[in-house]
Amino acid sequence: MAKTATVAKARGALASMALVLLIVAGGIFSTTSSGGSWLPKLALDLSGGTQLILAPQVNDAEGGTITAEQLDQAVEIIRQRVDGSGVAEAEITTQSGQNVVVSVPGTLSPETRNLIQTSAQMSFRAVISAGPAEAVAADKALAEDALPKPTAEPADGSDTNWVTSELWRQYEALDCTLPAHVDTSTQDPRAAIVACSTDGTEKYILGPIEINGTDIETASYSPVTNSTGISTGQWGVNIVFDPAATETFKNVTTRLNAIRGANPSDARARFAIMLDGQVLSSPVTQAVISDGKPQITGNFTEETAKNLAEQLKYGALPISFTIQSEQQISATLGAEQLKMGLIAGLIGLLLVFVYSLFQYRLVGLVNITSILVAGLLSYGVIVLLGYVMNYRLSLAGVAGLIVSIGLMADSFIVYFERIRDEIRTGRTIPAAIDHGWHRAKRTIMASKAVNLLAAVVLYFASVGNVRGFAFTLGLTAVSDLIITFLFIHPVMVLLGRKDYFARGGRFSGMDPVALGSTPLYRGAGRVRTVQENRERLSLAERKRLERLAAEKQEQENTSEEAESPKNEEANRG
Repeated sequence: MAKTATVAKARGALASMALVLLIVAGGIFSTTSSGGSWLPKLALDLSGGTQLILAPQVNDAEGGTITAEQLDQAVEIIRQRVDGSGVAEAEITTQSGQNVVVSVPGTLSPETRNLIQTSAQMSFRAVISAGPAEAVAADKALAEDALPKPTAEPADGSDTNWVTSELWRQYEALDCTLPAHVDTSTQDPRAAIVACSTDGTEKYILGPIEINGTDIETASYSPVTNSTGISTGQWGVNIVFDPAATETFKNVTTRLNAIRGANPSDARARFAIMLDGQVLSSPVTQAVISDGKPQITGNFTEETAKNLAEQLKYGALPISFTIQSEQQISATLGAEQLKMGLIAGLIGLLLVFVYSLFQYRLVGLVNITSILVAGLLSYGVIVLLGYVMNYRLSLAGVAGLIVSIGLMADSFIVYFERIRDEIRTGRTIPAAIDHGWHRAKRTIMASKAVNLLAAVVLYFASVGNVRGFAFTLGLTAVSDLIITFLFIHPVMVLLGRKDYFARGGRFSGMDPVALGSTPLYRGAGRVRTVQENRERLSLAERKRLERLAAEKQEQENTSEEAESPKNEEANRG
């Protein structure tokens, strides 16, 4: 019964392994209809890409200069935006202490270009007035004596005392339908301003900044749902303020909600969300938001919502940039280096195969097959990750795959040597496989935990190609565990039940005689042969039985020596 259960469990594990491979293959197949491929994406060093040189925008009128700290901060933020996962193999550096050079594998999409170039300076201002985007005709403009004039110091961001005659004239003259709406660099964060919506359909008079984008702890994107939880078909950006901004936002929404209660059509009940000097959205406050977790809605697609969330999550650029030049660059290493790397991998693979067959005979085929299956699984996951998270395979990643060949073979060697140790103690081969697995798997798991820990530390402590190497190393460690548990052990269990391997055939790699299996003393003048099953013994018990067997053998030898002279005398007589 136990034998049947063990075999059934082994077959179930192999079925699970096949299911994993089918899921990976199905995932790749499903991506081919939306731009995916059966080939992995390659990094800059192997396939080339696009290089942008970004020049910072400097306000000469203010004598502005760009510091090294600002450039370094911009480089880090752009790196996080373009390569947040650390495996897209993008290269972001400074040039001559003035420009930022961005090299991205493949062709640069418009979304990625905007992600690199856009400052993403977000701010929140109260709306004081709003109207159509077009400039007000001269005959419809307010007369001089009708222009608004402050009568007292503004009490809050929604106070109309922020509006001066000059500001109102700017508002009337502003035409948001023109390509260049307003100079956002002149917007004073501590005063009222005029601004346009991002789609050019509305213009505003806004109060001073009440919350900055730097007060955002994190951001994400998700479908917009109504009060009943049903999706509206739109996308929104979810933001989370820090504790201080949460309290400020609560006070602001309390004020705006009171204005809405007094006059639902009052524009001052709206709160403008600004991005790089333009109004992204100006929703009417519907309730007091006390948890500091508002959702920004507007004309978002899934892609634009994702990009904005990433910009807000990683922070605004300290300075704005213009694209000074853009060009295609060739691979820094190219196909020849990739070819040599693959040849090195094949040579290492061939040596492992030869060693496996020489050392482990037919069972070595299990090691060979497991490496091939692990390679197939790793390849599929790498291709799939290229589509899902833009993973790019660099030459450093190829090196990680080559190193993993030895690590994968190591798991089999640990397991099979443990099986051989069990056979040497006198266990039957099926029993040796079962007992060897229970002891070997702890060693294998400890070894892979060390590999994973090293890969994780290396990943977070490095950038660029080294991250690609660490990611590949960690990926193959996980793949090795899956192969060991779902392929190597089940195959060994099934082989151990086959007659040739169960008898320890000469070329099976598990021949008890060749391994020097020791018969163990059972008591009453009997010894246990290698073909007899026995209960699991501790190491101390095994040594005791071996000692007793050796003493018995020595006594027999002594007895034979003592009987030999007597036999000779009897023969002479």
